[in-house]
Amino acid sequence: MINFFDRIFSRTQNLNNIGSKLRALTNQKSTNKIFKAINGYSENSEVRYVGGCIRRVIKNETIDDIDLATNLNPNQVCDALKKKEIDYYETGKKHGTITATINEQKYEITTLRKDIKTDGRHAEVEFSLDWKEDASRRDFSINSIYSDGDGNLFDPNNGKKDLDEGIINFIGDPDVRIKEDYLRILRYIRFFLNYSKKKHNPDIIRIIKRNIKGVYNLSSERLLDELKKIFKSEKFTELFHDKDSLELIEIIFPQLKRLDRFKKLNSFAEKNLDKIDFIFLLSLFIIDGTDNTDYFFFKFKISKKNQKRIKIIDSFYKDKINIKSLGQKNLDKILYFNGRQAVLDIIYYKLFTSNKVEKNLIKIVEIYKHKDIPDMPIVANDLMNKYQIKEGKLLGNKLKMLEETWIQNGFVITEKQIQKIIKN
Repeated sequence: MINFFDRIFSRTQNLNNIGSKLRALTNQKSTNKIFKAINGYSENSEVRYVGGCIRRVIKNETIDDIDLATNLNPNQVCDALKKKEIDYYETGKKHGTITATINEQKYEITTLRKDIKTDGRHAEVEFSLDWKEDASRRDFSINSIYSDGDGNLFDPNNGKKDLDEGIINFIGDPDVRIKEDYLRILRYIRFFLNYSKKKHNPDIIRIIKRNIKGVYNLSSERLLDELKKIFKSEKFTELFHDKDSLELIEIIFPQLKRLDRFKKLNSFAEKNLDKIDFIFLLSLFIIDGTDNTDYFFFKFKISKKNQKRIKIIDSFYKDKINIKSLGQKNLDKILYFNGRQAVLDIIYYKLFTSNKVEKNLIKIVEIYKHKDIPDMPIVANDLMNKYQIKEGKLLGNKLKMLEETWIQNGFVITEKQIQKIIKN
């Protein structure tokens, strides 16, 4: 009997804690403005928290985005925001989503809906007024928990219970839900790694493998975005201790040839894993001494800037590495030509991939975090004014020769060296 009452008290205390956190979120100035704009639009209008932010509140995690659901249609949502002078943009109006922004905080506000037709990539939707209907179209029970601004939960699929017990349950038939949107395979992996307290249901794994080819019909942007969410999630390293999840990732992303690097991390990598960004993490997985990085860029859309960043690391380690490669003179050259990020990436790559941590490299990292990029002390005007060299090909050649000497000399050049180059 005591245990029974203890459980009731614990559950009540837990719900009160969740409610107080949600009320605190609603009381934040920007969030409160959104709730007032939607709830005050008409007699029956209503907005509720949904999905990720509810999960994070329940699991006491950091809330990094706020998703909201409403019974207003997208045009009404725009009208409600406009009346309260809240900035917004029509992220996916066709599918019912409007994104409001207040003080750089984004709020994705999506109209209640039901799926009319799906093809594994996209869904045709019809807007609804039924909260249960909206909940039934969501993928997992833990994503179908709603709350009003006062912290009162609406949980028609027992998502909180599943979250507390660490069970990742599809809503309805898993085979049907996956065929509606094959991205749910990757979402299943992400939620399983972060929230599951159980082993995989063998039937679910069989269903996923039976449907896994459908993933190749998805856009590279959606696949890469979901991979990024997996990589940057708190329990990311669980992937390397979960045979089934790892196998699925290797099937979907065969270009990640060096996932094995994370099966056993050195002490530096373990300590600094949460400090590295997605692009650097990608470099650890795709650089393997072959042309695999080029193949990855062909398969997935990555900005030219980020491609260049990975290629610098790749090119550096394809060359014959010796003790001079990571010496100050060579690193200063990389700093000058490619910038601070390139130097840090190259050193971090070495630190993350070595069996033994080289402490001197950690010291070098600290130096280059703050080191100024060398600035060429001689410019065209100097040569034109002091040495009367006219603008043209000769001027360009002399500047190039001076720069090369300056670089080879450790970013120092004497007046004597300048004179010699000018006269020759």
